[in-house]
Amino acid sequence: MGDEELRKDVLDELGEDRIQELAGELGTDSDGAKKVVEATVDALPEELTGAAATPAGAVGFGGLGAGLGGGLLSGVLGKVTGPVAKAVAKKTGLPEASVAKALELLLPVVMTAIAKRRRR
Repeated sequence: MGDEELRKDVLDELGEDRIQELAGELGTDSDGAKKVVEATVDALPEELTGAAATPAGAVGFGGLGAGLGGGLLSGVLGKVTGPVAKAVAKKTGLPEASVAKALELLLPVVMTAIAKRRRR
């Protein structure tokens, strides 16, 4: 799965209203929010984005997409939030604390987009 396709899927999944909400959370405009989405997708570990692209990975990934908000997903997101927030903050120049807070909204949407791609 190309990162560019995933970025588009995540932006489509968010829609304009949630992009605006994300922008407000970050103290930026919608273009700034879209840059954060792109940087977030780029910063995700391959085992999250790449696992969904392969049949073998899809089996291992199955529990993540199925249980949004479940314990497994929370654990995975908890492990990636810090490093992803740091990478996104560095790339965008936004404060790491703001990015981390925005990731609470953004990461479940990213996981939903990955799960939908896997089902197609």
